[in-house]
Amino acid sequence: MPGSLLPRAPSRVRRTLVAAALAAAGLGVSALAQAQEAIKIGLVTALSGQSALAGEAITRGMQVAIDEINAKGGLLGGRKLELVRRDDEGNPAKGVVAARELIYREKVAVIFGGLDTPVSMAIVPLVNQEKVPFMGPWAAGTGITKNGANPNFAFRVSAVDEIVDIGMLAYAQKTFKTARPGLILVNNPWGESNERGLKAAMAAKNVTAAGVEKYEANDVDMVPQLTRLKAAGADTLFLVGNVGPSAQVVKSLDRMGWKVPVVSHWGPAGGRFSELAGPNAKDVHFVQTYSFFGKQGPVGERVIKAMTAKYPNVKGPADITPAVGVANAYDAMHLTALAIAAAGSTQGDAVRQGFYRIDRHEGLIKTYVKPFSATNHDAVGSDDYVWAQFIDNRIVPVGLTAN
Repeated sequence: MPGSLLPRAPSRVRRTLVAAALAAAGLGVSALAQAQEAIKIGLVTALSGQSALAGEAITRGMQVAIDEINAKGGLLGGRKLELVRRDDEGNPAKGVVAARELIYREKVAVIFGGLDTPVSMAIVPLVNQEKVPFMGPWAAGTGITKNGANPNFAFRVSAVDEIVDIGMLAYAQKTFKTARPGLILVNNPWGESNERGLKAAMAAKNVTAAGVEKYEANDVDMVPQLTRLKAAGADTLFLVGNVGPSAQVVKSLDRMGWKVPVVSHWGPAGGRFSELAGPNAKDVHFVQTYSFFGKQGPVGERVIKAMTAKYPNVKGPADITPAVGVANAYDAMHLTALAIAAAGSTQGDAVRQGFYRIDRHEGLIKTYVKPFSATNHDAVGSDDYVWAQFIDNRIVPVGLTAN
């Protein structure tokens, strides 16, 4: 027949073929969309109040690392990382609300905890329940990572109280010939964690404390507690507290006219300590994990360059403060990215196990070699601490100048 064609398929068959083609195209679009979908990383920290400077330091450390990772193509076939922040205001209840929002609404792959041990301790049961990895770049409470859960989803790149406490005693004995220290501690879970750690450290060295005194986080006069420690013969003070109360301890010492060495956890580094404490802020020696002063390695030089390029108020090392927030968060973000890459997905338990598969990473604080295992969720150890003080409103290693 002229112009003969193959018989047309029945309309039902045509509809089936069209539907199959559309479905295949839809799957392609869906896969492409998934490949392009950002991997959200949550951060719960103090972004307001006296510790806001430290919350911003954590943010900047994470963001510089995220920028580096994204510039290299992101993760999991080209997915970019996106930082989503929430302010906990240093309040555990608000921290839990923020964490819930990040988990359930924002669908974050990992939550970074911020500054305060009580806030992190409140969030950890939630992340273990929901199987969302938690990374701590600041809060040092021992129980954050040693929380008894199995499996345990809490990891940390930061100081750990029980290790810091050993370091505080060793530093005090070496630097100030301490024989009878007095403890002045915030009355919360962080203070309790350090009381246990300091007592264990002293017992191991046959050192007897002159006394243990507590204060509330909003106290403005510590003279009564300090007077008791002085009367008991304290020759050094071990201080544990965040910016505001630590400054009040220094001001109370000024009112008493008591000149006594103060060896502190890193709470004073978290904000406007030198401004609030006055000229004697320089007499407080506190622990850090990193300093941008002095000779830097390749990673340190790269971070300083990135910070000065990204943030107009950063002109040099003195403006990268508190350094510990930037450094811990920067390394923690890179290690978290390695865990996600090792997992091959953002599924919580896979990422948890991905942390155990990290082999080696050239970080800012140190070169990490198998930093995490099923029995160790803390990547920073006792050999990674430095001691610092405020000189001209700048945090510098003890013995260096701020110039």
